[in-house]
Amino acid sequence: MSDGTKIEWTDATWNPVTGCAIVSPGCTNCYAMKLAGTRLQHHPSRAGLTRDTKAGPVWTGEVRFNEQWLDEPLRWKRPRMIFVCAHGDLFAEGVPDEWIDKVFAVMALAPQHIFQVLTKRPERMREYLTGGRRGGHLLVAAQLQFKFPIPSPAPWPHMPLPNVWLGVSVEDQKRADERLPLLHQIPAAVRWVSNEPALGPIDWKRWLPSGRRARSPQGHEFIAPQYFMTKCEHCGWIGSSELCGTDSWGDDSDVYCANCQRSFLCDEIPRLDWIVAGGESGVGARPMHPHWIYALRDQCAIADVPFLFKQWGNWIVASAENGHHDSSMATNDAIWLDVDGRQAKPSCDGMREPIGMFRVTKARAGRMLEGRLHDGFPPLPAHFTKEAAE
Repeated sequence: MSDGTKIEWTDATWNPVTGCAIVSPGCTNCYAMKLAGTRLQHHPSRAGLTRDTKAGPVWTGEVRFNEQWLDEPLRWKRPRMIFVCAHGDLFAEGVPDEWIDKVFAVMALAPQHIFQVLTKRPERMREYLTGGRRGGHLLVAAQLQFKFPIPSPAPWPHMPLPNVWLGVSVEDQKRADERLPLLHQIPAAVRWVSNEPALGPIDWKRWLPSGRRARSPQGHEFIAPQYFMTKCEHCGWIGSSELCGTDSWGDDSDVYCANCQRSFLCDEIPRLDWIVAGGESGVGARPMHPHWIYALRDQCAIADVPFLFKQWGNWIVASAENGHHDSSMATNDAIWLDVDGRQAKPSCDGMREPIGMFRVTKARAGRMLEGRLHDGFPPLPAHFTKEAAE
């Protein structure tokens, strides 16, 4: 638990569940896993959750419920954005539904906060939020009102909770293709994606529909949807589908399925609401090719999706933009990185778009993209502005 954090996109962390298991390449250098096996290895919330290996601590798959921290958000009066289970995954395989019920109950009882839930297991998230237990948090919330001090009466909304943002973590094309279709099937007030660590190129056009500039009969210019987020009625494919015609558009338009190439009546599904992205940091950090993050930034701008760039991590391109120059990097680690993720040193022969990357500290690499900070967020409720919080 931490009321206050260095994570750029949140205000506090809340860890009612700790522990996890490695499920994809993005887990390899997990900060929470390394911390649980080193500095916090004897803490009751972390003891025994990792095992020692030649590569360092690795999750055992065991998870732990920390009920002593369950009511912490209820004690915070000032509105906060709270990262839920920053040192675990609320939807990990070993987490029983009863624990998830309790977490959602607290989130329902604390409408003054925004809770940011991130998972690498969207299939479990979908099952919980669309299955028979989706009202289970209400009963638990009623019980918690008698056990914990509730700062103010809370409404009793059914799913989706309006103050809960549900997201998935994707690190490369494979994980994007596996997890993002599931995210679009989950009821949520805000759907978001964390592309951190960015470990490979991703074609975001499937997930970030664009528009075309048009003019109304009254002469007003606007952006007309050209691509919709849809689910194909023929093959079930979810993604961005193109209008069959260029003049008509709307809920009754025909669209092409990019998968089966058949047309169908448009049944638009919600878009992504927010994307956070960044490179990897820490021991063994893998570099992020600049083209990956530039492409994502540009596609978010086209699709009008808020974009937050968290960090470069421990690798950066030597450039005046970031205050780095070749001469100052001469003694540092350096590699060639291709746009497809291949690495080489000292020669870049045979690479398509190689770029020289240098290992530096996370602080020195910073979080500027071509001289700009990107701190986009979805629209926040009125009571959540800094002025209101003060």
